[in-house]
Amino acid sequence: MKSTGILCQQGVSPYTAILEIQRSLLDQRCENPDLDDVLLLQQHPPTYTLGRGASLEFLRFDIERSPAEIHRVGRGGEVTYHCPGQLVGYPILNLQRHQPDLHWYMRQLEAVIIRVLGDYGLVGERIEGLTGVWVEGRKLSAIGIQAKRWITMHGFALNVCPDLSGFEQIVPCGIGDRAVGSMAQFIPNIDLAGVQQRVVYHFGELFKLDWQAIADVEAVMGNPTI
Repeated sequence: MKSTGILCQQGVSPYTAILEIQRSLLDQRCENPDLDDVLLLQQHPPTYTLGRGASLEFLRFDIERSPAEIHRVGRGGEVTYHCPGQLVGYPILNLQRHQPDLHWYMRQLEAVIIRVLGDYGLVGERIEGLTGVWVEGRKLSAIGIQAKRWITMHGFALNVCPDLSGFEQIVPCGIGDRAVGSMAQFIPNIDLAGVQQRVVYHFGELFKLDWQAIADVEAVMGNPTI
């Protein structure tokens, strides 16, 4: 049996604005765990983020002269890069409804991406001991999460058709011997909107959610019972 999930799909949004929205949604659900799960799907302007324990040694630039916005946040993992053409998903889920196991949750997020890639004839693979999804040795999806009282925030990023040059300024996810890639390298002229809808479908199927779509996530913040 499926439960209701709130879906908000927006375009390119500032990273800090979406971070504050995530924190607000998480806090609301810590206070009232019965509130619906939420999935935010975004793109961001060029932005570097470092996980809570990330090492600066994986930056290939002076942090005082960053070529893009840079933020240290509460997720796990090392440094990564966001930019237009990369689809970023922020699930605010109560894992008590699903399975209170963070390793299970990360494998489920990988499974969503693997299913989406399969829709396009691409074989997504996991690599033992690492988090994310690879295609032919290129990392197409990164995952970094945070949870409080089994309520999640942060999430996954899928490189659909971004300019990958920003990754050259870092050691992505602290992995120096594996290339970053995109779906567009395998499927030229791929449509990001189409990929986004496949993400929505497979996420809903794996997490057993029926979507209630809203245009503006701030509507949920102002009226969390939506």
